[in-house]
Amino acid sequence: MERDNKSTDVTMEFLLLGFSDLLCLRVLLFLVFFIVHVATVVGNMMIFMAVLMEPSRPPMLFFLCQLSAIELCYTLVTVPKALLSLAVVGGSTISFLGCAAQMLLFVALGGAECLLLVAMSYDRYLAICQPLHYGVVMSQGLCLRLAVACCLGGCAVALGLTVAVFRLPFCRPLRINHFFCDISAVLHLACTQSYSTQLPLLAACVLLLLLPFLLILTSYGCIASVLLHVPSSVGRGKAFSTCSSHLCLTLLHYGCATFMYIRPKSSYSPARDKMVSLVYTNITPFLYPLIYGLRNKEIRGVLRKMLRRK
Repeated sequence: MERDNKSTDVTMEFLLLGFSDLLCLRVLLFLVFFIVHVATVVGNMMIFMAVLMEPSRPPMLFFLCQLSAIELCYTLVTVPKALLSLAVVGGSTISFLGCAAQMLLFVALGGAECLLLVAMSYDRYLAICQPLHYGVVMSQGLCLRLAVACCLGGCAVALGLTVAVFRLPFCRPLRINHFFCDISAVLHLACTQSYSTQLPLLAACVLLLLLPFLLILTSYGCIASVLLHVPSSVGRGKAFSTCSSHLCLTLLHYGCATFMYIRPKSSYSPARDKMVSLVYTNITPFLYPLIYGLRNKEIRGVLRKMLRRK
């Protein structure tokens, strides 16, 4: 591997290899992921527009609207490049600044979603554990402040991580064995082989994955302790049904993210990472509208109203 002494030059380019090793399945994969991408965009747009058209929006619907907007942007950051890598034989190029911008947006949106899931768990905690104070505490002003804090927190961590990664010297050939500028794939090109290159990623994982997940576990621990004292099984079932959709999203999001980024450097496998990333960036956003559309009564009611208006 030859060290690139001008690796910080903004004119240099990376080659995204994408799925060049799966040429025989290229057409099939393109059709499948294109259909999934279109369905994801349509599903999230429907939820986003339906909630915006609802005059009275409870806090959970407000957070769902923001979640749909994040998922919509999230798929647009990575999926078009993945489809391009399937359409072009031999991979596609991306500039130094383009790669940095893609990583920044990817981490910022993913981090904002992690923090938003914490805000949603806090909403469920107040609704079940402190129902008498819920309307006063969970005001529109607090919801707006939580939404802004989630976005700013994700952007701050993403900016620090991106700057730390792209200040490293990279070795030629500048080939990223991935379909987008994923953190692990870009770090694999760094000439420095010490564990210090992994410290920014570790810090980001603590701030965006570990701490938020512990807060969500704390919220649901309090919810479980309250539900254990509810004498009626019907009451427990209703309370749990309001949390089931959020629990599904949390396990899906944090499960994939933990598998991708909280692991030793020696376990890095480009082929496996690409397949997991396909699930993480394509299938997971596709499932979110289905989970909330099928399991959330408020969302079903809002969608029915929107369809009646149409």
